Amino acid sequence: MDRILVLDFGSQYSHLICRRIREFSVYAELVPFDISLDEIKKRDPSGIILSGGPSSVYGEGAPRPDGGIFESGLPLLGICYGHQLVVDRFGGKVKRANKEYGSSTLLIDDDAGLLGGVGRSVRAWMSHGDEAEKIPDGFKVIGHTDSSRAAAIAMDGKPVYGIQFHPEVVHTERGSEILKNFVLGICRAKQDWTMEGFVDSAVEKISKVDGGVLCGVSGGIDSTVTALLIHKAIGDRLKCVFVDNGLLRHGEREEVEAMFRDNFEVNFTTVDAADRFLDRLKGVTDPEEKRKAVGEEFVRVFSEFAQKNGPFAWLAQGTLYPDVIESGVSKGPASVIKSHHNVGGLPDWLNLEVLEPLRELYKDEVRNIARILGVSERLLKRHPFPGPGLAVRIMGEVTREKLQIARIAGKIVEDELVKEGLYEKIWQAYAAVGDDKAVGVVGDERRYGNVVIVRAVDSIDAMTADWTRLPHKLLERISNRITNEIEDVTWVTYAISSKPPATIEPQ
Repeated sequence: MDRILVLDFGSQYSHLICRRIREFSVYAELVPFDISLDEIKKRDPSGIILSGGPSSVYGEGAPRPDGGIFESGLPLLGICYGHQLVVDRFGGKVKRANKEYGSSTLLIDDDAGLLGGVGRSVRAWMSHGDEAEKIPDGFKVIGHTDSSRAAAIAMDGKPVYGIQFHPEVVHTERGSEILKNFVLGICRAKQDWTMEGFVDSAVEKISKVDGGVLCGVSGGIDSTVTALLIHKAIGDRLKCVFVDNGLLRHGEREEVEAMFRDNFEVNFTTVDAADRFLDRLKGVTDPEEKRKAVGEEFVRVFSEFAQKNGPFAWLAQGTLYPDVIESGVSKGPASVIKSHHNVGGLPDWLNLEVLEPLRELYKDEVRNIARILGVSERLLKRHPFPGPGLAVRIMGEVTREKLQIARIAGKIVEDELVKEGLYEKIWQAYAAVGDDKAVGVVGDERRYGNVVIVRAVDSIDAMTADWTRLPHKLLERISNRITNEIEDVTWVTYAISSKPPATIEPQ
């Protein structure tokens, strides 16, 4: 199988590069920035991409790749910080510049090769504080912006390129075409990465696992696909457990139980643990501590279940690539955004080995696998729900009162989206609540009540997201229902921050 190696220098977009390339049915793999040339040769890539990152090439301890990759003869593309590494390595000069963050117009100086077929100009996403002041001898400028004279460069006679902008983010027009030009045109990689092939490979690997497997399922697409893949491989050696942690959406438990009972031939059990989770969260207000508390309690429940109903050797989880990168346990120097309950929340005393068959996949790839495995469209179109549940949609301490507000308000949001015919067109929508209060008037009485935050976002992979422009009349109906039907709520607000800089969930 042909592959593209992406060297990770710490950009939060590093995984997006891989995901975009996989859209072309070419396997892309994220590897540490300091991977040796010998190890690269063992993997036999068709090309190499140097990701962006927060460092400066002239900074003390700046991350640098094995110098041999520049003379390896492999096609090479540097993005942002990677672009600056190319400039510096071949004798150019990089300088500090005014930080540029946002859209710029990229003017195409050479519409062949890397930038072929994208037009005379495109909107390009910039995020950098350094820029190329002098390009190396033997290179030419193939694209520029008003503030960056060498926004795209190419080496004469060799497949080495550098671009200051980020083609992997959706904010760059025709960015996927630029990556496709590199991967398919310059690297000539074969398009042999398919989800059908992944399923066959995953089933073969899982079938070699010894012992019983305990799989925590939430009813979401990730854990469901994990369970179905493992069941396909080992059959009745798999036991699925759904934990009612008291942090679920309205009607979630009943829906999940019905889905597994009526659609999947797997061993399935529900564990009622609501009280112990709420007790564990008493007095916890820090978002990271909440996530870790929920993660640890999940594992305690699974561990206790395993001891009573085992023997089990493995705990299976629906961990995805975005979970790994955001939890700061990826292969590069990226910082932690937030711990995911199935990644950063796992305690050291876990007595089960962890089985994560989807760890290298993105959400859209998992959805494709779900279709291959025959999962219903109803499940595929359900909005994602965070592992820690409503705990991360409640700012401050989790209380039963705030849980009830978030649960009912969230149901109202979903119901109104369904009525409007928008539910299946939106990636995710919900309601959140914190400790803020505001004065309202109900009838002729003054009331000091809670503020509810409504959020809806559009995304492809959850790595980036844009806030959804819902119709004003719809927002009005949602607001009226929430304030009329939930006694303790006086104000409703709508969140209009995209990711980045915000995250999808508030905590």
